[in-house]
Amino acid sequence: MTDAKVSGTAVRADDDYPWDRTALRSELATVSQEPGATKPQPILAVDNVVRSFGGVTAVDVAHLEVQRGAITALIGPNGAGKTTFFNLITGFDKPSSAKPRFGGGNGPFATWRFQGRSLGATSAFRVAQTGMVRTFQLTKALSAMTVMDNMLLGAKDQPGEHILTALFRPRWKKREAEIRAKAEELLVRFKLDAKKDDYAGSLSGGQRKLLEMARALMSDPAMIMLDEPMAGVNPALTQSLLGHIQDLRDRGTTVLFVEHDMHMVRHISDWVVVMAEGKIVAEGPPDTVMQHQAVVDAYLGSHHDQDLGDDSVLDEDFEQAKAQEDAERGERTAAEPDGEKA
Repeated sequence: MTDAKVSGTAVRADDDYPWDRTALRSELATVSQEPGATKPQPILAVDNVVRSFGGVTAVDVAHLEVQRGAITALIGPNGAGKTTFFNLITGFDKPSSAKPRFGGGNGPFATWRFQGRSLGATSAFRVAQTGMVRTFQLTKALSAMTVMDNMLLGAKDQPGEHILTALFRPRWKKREAEIRAKAEELLVRFKLDAKKDDYAGSLSGGQRKLLEMARALMSDPAMIMLDEPMAGVNPALTQSLLGHIQDLRDRGTTVLFVEHDMHMVRHISDWVVVMAEGKIVAEGPPDTVMQHQAVVDAYLGSHHDQDLGDDSVLDEDFEQAKAQEDAERGERTAAEPDGEKA
């Protein structure tokens, strides 16, 4: 690993990877704008992930790759399966297409690889240990604990968590000091340092979003997944959150996020993936993917450009229904006694 400079900030970078955003976008510009497109350096690759609920398929992703070092937006209408997809690949839910534990079943089975490591049968906490962490639509801050205690829980490699080691303070004292210093640094970065001794339950919705993002960074993730980071956030904090997300990328962290705010998506995304009815229907740079016909249909419906005020649209069905009604009326009239005819 070497240090590179992005906007004056020292960041992590692989020797052969262009962390410079202009170079990154130039590389992505060569990628095919088709669902399941192959990326130059994918950090995450997903295959055959299907999740059904009572016969209804919520997620059906044949193939998806997420580019290392990029900000990738996952968009789509409500009910498209975006959050369910997050739940599946982070171990909070299990695909219907998962390979049976004891063999059998009909493939293809669900597989996904993060940094080359298979995570198909990995629990949520072990997924986080590999470097892939997530936040939630509804924040999971522990309300009865202080902001600082929430941060400390997010750190990894804590020797004091082991029963025997915990009995000998000298063995974990130094590491605890390092973790606390890191937490304080992140709280300053996210402008929550003045709240560090307050209970997390006393924070505003936007501040909880910031806390959850900061806590996720305590484990030094290679990729962070943000589920609607702007939902319910006071507009005054929106710009701050945008800046933090861009800063994550500039520091070498891959970002995959779900969002409905198209202005935000266009502003910060390097690549956009579109879901509809559980499937990936389009991919591409933010400036062009919004114009894709599959994207327009997913958001507005496949007949969005048809003038529903034009009576000709209904002529065929109307004439058929009218003819059927006339025929039925004639049959009823013929069957009625003369004295009962209307």
